[in-house]
Amino acid sequence: MNSSNSYSVVIKKLSKKFGDFEAVKDINFEIKHGEIFGILGPNGAGKTTTLNMILGLLKPTGGSILIEGNDNVEESEKVKQIIGFMTQETVVDSYLTARDNLRIFARLYHIPESQVEQKVNHALEEANLLSFADVAAGTFSGGMQRRLNLVKSMIQEPKILILDEPTTGLDVQSRVSMWNEIKRLNHEGMTIILTTQYLEEADSLCDRIAIIDHGTVKAIGTAQELKRMVSKGNILGINASEKDEEKVLKLLKSKFGIALVHNNNRLEATIDSDMLGNMAKIAQALDREGINVEAISMHLPTMDDVFIKLTGSSFRDKAGEQQSSMNKVSKYGR
Repeated sequence: MNSSNSYSVVIKKLSKKFGDFEAVKDINFEIKHGEIFGILGPNGAGKTTTLNMILGLLKPTGGSILIEGNDNVEESEKVKQIIGFMTQETVVDSYLTARDNLRIFARLYHIPESQVEQKVNHALEEANLLSFADVAAGTFSGGMQRRLNLVKSMIQEPKILILDEPTTGLDVQSRVSMWNEIKRLNHEGMTIILTTQYLEEADSLCDRIAIIDHGTVKAIGTAQELKRMVSKGNILGINASEKDEEKVLKLLKSKFGIALVHNNNRLEATIDSDMLGNMAKIAQALDREGINVEAISMHLPTMDDVFIKLTGSSFRDKAGEQQSSMNKVSKYGR
């Protein structure tokens, strides 16, 4: 492992227990200075618990977290000035103006009174809200409130910004605007830690991604590195009824030399690019044998394919699972 001076965040053997339930199990990873680092995982995977420990909201059961070289337990006050946090929910006081919302947070971060107005005006300008500074935040559109929420989390000019699902609930235009703002902040040198429920968002924004499930880190890498873990070729997928699956397996093996396997309720195989021309022939052969299939698809590996491989089901399918684990966590006041 390189020196911690090379990283914004260094996590070693981090664990967290709630009674007998171990939500996070000895995880290790490092976040480089100036990168956008994605932490992805289904509900109950340990992602939120990990974020809360990075933020200092939960004390680890074991292990350590260094934030810019500072222990986030022993030097928590210093760490609070280094990290900004934008919650998934838009938290603004709808009765207060944009300016007054920011003033409150400036004082919560103990910004000297002589600097408050300067920082508030700078934040309003960054959010393109200067002309709405003295308008009640409750009258803002969802995108405007989200921008206000973002600059509110940055009022103390943090070195690291944690964004928890920053585009949830936004329309397409507002989402693209938020993506551009995240990229701008990163280009200015800010280290960003991002969670998201949109895999294409992680694919587009993140320099590296950690996938967490069952309290452990399953893989870390760039989006392309993670996709190459799944396949170096194209993925053929066939959705067939249960009674026809065996027929499909035998037909493609005997006529095309394609060995399909079961994967997340469909049949799949990795094929070379020179096999792409056989798609029509495969469909015709299935039709001649009287085998009806729901769908035949061909695509390069996606981040959803990565989730299927690493967690056993798609990201969105997993989002509603792990309820028993969540219940255990709730029992201990997560």
